[in-house]
Amino acid sequence: MKKCIGSLCAVSAPSGTGKSTLICALQKKNCLLFDTQLSISYTTRKRRFGEKHGVDYYFISFKKFKFMIDNNMFFEYAKIFNNYYGTGKNKIESMLNAGTHIILDIDWKGVQQIKNRVTNFFTIFILPPSKEELELRLRLRRKDTNEIISNRMKHAVNDICHFKEYDYIIINDDFNIALFHLQSIILSEQLRLVYQKQQHNDLIIDLLSENYCKIKRTYSIE
Repeated sequence: MKKCIGSLCAVSAPSGTGKSTLICALQKKNCLLFDTQLSISYTTRKRRFGEKHGVDYYFISFKKFKFMIDNNMFFEYAKIFNNYYGTGKNKIESMLNAGTHIILDIDWKGVQQIKNRVTNFFTIFILPPSKEELELRLRLRRKDTNEIISNRMKHAVNDICHFKEYDYIIINDDFNIALFHLQSIILSEQLRLVYQKQQHNDLIIDLLSENYCKIKRTYSIE
């Protein structure tokens, strides 16, 4: 992949930690961030009540998902709880090249697939305040049976084992604090020199214009 302008942020967490709720709230408070969008994943799982195709996920069949795998159409994909989830390749690459900062809601398997492919990539792992609180949140969702909840708790331990592979950790104990931390991390990454130089190149040239020819020899603004 050629060098991109936008950045790629992956957010991962055990099921029930509140990751999706945090990302949704972040999108509503997006005024402080630069052009930032959440990537919409493809999935083979059934649509839940209230979910919309093309908004929450692209809901597709196993057959279509396999076709996309065979034709190298995914940026990353993984099988989770007997269903497939994947990020479309073409849209991600076009958005990055257009300067869009992208948030990926993916697990550690997806992160491992991307990590060595792009340089403008950072990762955030969200942890629950305790196992007891995580199980309580899963039960309060009232979406799963006791057997499924027990299975999700077992998978949560395996997910958490991969926290060291991430750049940032957020503990979702107090929701507002966790949201502030998530927004702060993403904003601080977007304020890095490489992105600010691209965003405000004309301003920098103008500010340096009086001695531009002299400075150009020692300080590159290209």
